[in-house]
Amino acid sequence: MVGLAITDLALSHFRSHRAARVVFDGRPVALVGPNGAGKTNLLEAISLLSPGRGLRRATMEELTRKPEALGWKILASLQGFGMAHEVETWAEAGQTRQVRIDGKAAPQISLARIARILWLVPAMDRLWVEAAEGRRRFLDRMTLSFAPDHADAVLGYEKAMRDRNRLLKDQVQDAHWYRALEARMVETAVLIEGNRAETIRRLSAAQMGADTAFPSADLALTNPEPVEDLASALAEGRRRDMAAGRSLAGPHRSDLSATYLEKGVPADQCSTGEQKALLISLILANARALAGDLGSAPVLLLDEVAAHLDTGRRTALYDEICALGTQAIMTGTEAALFDSLGARAQGFIVTESANQSQIKEFTL
Repeated sequence: MVGLAITDLALSHFRSHRAARVVFDGRPVALVGPNGAGKTNLLEAISLLSPGRGLRRATMEELTRKPEALGWKILASLQGFGMAHEVETWAEAGQTRQVRIDGKAAPQISLARIARILWLVPAMDRLWVEAAEGRRRFLDRMTLSFAPDHADAVLGYEKAMRDRNRLLKDQVQDAHWYRALEARMVETAVLIEGNRAETIRRLSAAQMGADTAFPSADLALTNPEPVEDLASALAEGRRRDMAAGRSLAGPHRSDLSATYLEKGVPADQCSTGEQKALLISLILANARALAGDLGSAPVLLLDEVAAHLDTGRRTALYDEICALGTQAIMTGTEAALFDSLGARAQGFIVTESANQSQIKEFTL
């Protein structure tokens, strides 16, 4: 086994999986099966071993298997580099998500400190041409992999902003009520934008230092109001924000831009294939930088990634994954998509029968 890896995964009443258990051996994993069989559901369960709502951003109710609607549960073992953890996360019907690490209750943000998980799913293919919110979320997920405390800063900022927005909607005029909240927003904004900028620097360095078949991206973080001007922007903008009913300045307005470096073309003007290749390049750069920092690459969840690549790029992707020593868990409709991996990977067939997913190991 190379690096930190998930070795055992058990699901109960999670989406299409009534009861499932998969034992991994640390190699990259190919999940093969028809559409709707439950492959992405497995990836989603693994994504919930990190903070947040997972790769689909689903509600707790959406995750529970129907028609039972009993709630759901995920249990996983992680091992490597002389460490081992048991992670359990679940939600009972109508309740919020709970987490236990090594048998002890823990906040979700603790998950980021024991396992780094990155993902790329088809819904992200339009990242460069859709709203800035998705790009901020993408950048923050990568930032969290480098700086687990980034989640605390984001939560602190969002809470202060929600409280300020409530004052704005209630048409509160007293400046005293705003000052403390705005001070908290500025304090956390400095941390957020600093972490994001450092992540962009790290990704850029990891791209430049690698011989890869995937294009490099020139990344930039933009914000209508620079963080050093945020305190005055908030104080001077209260009347404007009151009319809008929300805060119009801060890191929640930042955007991530990318340029295909070799061609000098902005990502939103690149072809669909080039945009996908840029996303893969950034995920690999993130994994490469983490492997250099921690001696352990993150777990990668790559949903239907092989179907969008030609044979040469598929082979290059698999070679890079194996060279990194990362546990990449990939899905595809056909085993032939993973032919060039061969014995370097572990294969599982996922099928569906009587509204229930089934998983069986096979040799690639």
